[in-house]
Amino acid sequence: MNVVVGQRAERRLTLTAQHVKTFAELTGDYNPLHFDADFAARTKFGGLVVQGGLTTGLLHALVAMDMPGPGSVFLSQQWKFTAPVYIGDTITAEAEVLSVHATKPVTQLGIVVKRQTGETVLEGEAWCYTLRPDANATAATTGAASAARS
Repeated sequence: MNVVVGQRAERRLTLTAQHVKTFAELTGDYNPLHFDADFAARTKFGGLVVQGGLTTGLLHALVAMDMPGPGSVFLSQQWKFTAPVYIGDTITAEAEVLSVHATKPVTQLGIVVKRQTGETVLEGEAWCYTLRPDANATAATTGAASAARS
């Protein structure tokens, strides 16, 4: 996918207790802010919040699937969490292309994540690199696979 400065993409997700449970099972993040309602209620958050990795995970999906698109990975990220995300919130990750490298598949994105109320919960920027399959490598791999089946 060729991207141009000013191009935008967004991706939306409603976060559930099951997302929080699955993320904890994968990462080991069982912070009581995510699981202990009494504990979380006594903090400035006032209730259970989702792991930050679920919020940023939506950005990974946006970059990999929407813009710049398949084959894209993060080179760097600089963002800050500006508000908690609660179980039941619907968040929308938004990205805008700020710059495109002239000779490399490198893109700079402005990033904002908002909850359903319009409140920003994360903001910043990221640099992405988009890998493209090498036709020669694909042909070599296909040839090797054919030879192995023979």
